[in-house]
Amino acid sequence: MNPLTLVKRIQNINKKEASLGISEDASWHAKYKDSAYVYVGGIPFDLTEGDLLAVFAQYGEIVDVNLVRDKGTGKSKGFAFVAYEDQRSTNLAVDNLNGAQVLGRTIRVDHVGKYKKLEEEDEETRQKKREERGVCRAFQKGECNRGDGCKFSHDKQRAANTGWKG
Repeated sequence: MNPLTLVKRIQNINKKEASLGISEDASWHAKYKDSAYVYVGGIPFDLTEGDLLAVFAQYGEIVDVNLVRDKGTGKSKGFAFVAYEDQRSTNLAVDNLNGAQVLGRTIRVDHVGKYKKLEEEDEETRQKKREERGVCRAFQKGECNRGDGCKFSHDKQRAANTGWKG
């Protein structure tokens, strides 16, 4: 479904709940009472974690910002996950920022039911996992453009020893 259609649907649900005087416990937000994370989509690519913090902190104390970036280039992919200290802040952020304009782009803000924070790995652990997966076939052909974001090994010695010609 088109992201802007989702923005409009959420805005319409919120208007209907407000006009009917729906209680907090009966609101559609109650489904997400166990998650303090919100999804933010449509972010301008040049926004940083600090920029997101400045925009979203107006609705509560932020404890985590995960601006998703391309592993190879480090550039923003245009979406993020923001965690608040208290779940009620997520309701405010969704109600007030969903459909907002940020640097000429309409952002989408919605609840996240379950969010699993990725554990940070050191470079040695990442390298070991790459080696376990084997040598990158594209690297052997000289065509891999993923750099450090590649999940396979780029070990030139191992690639030479495999004897793979492509």
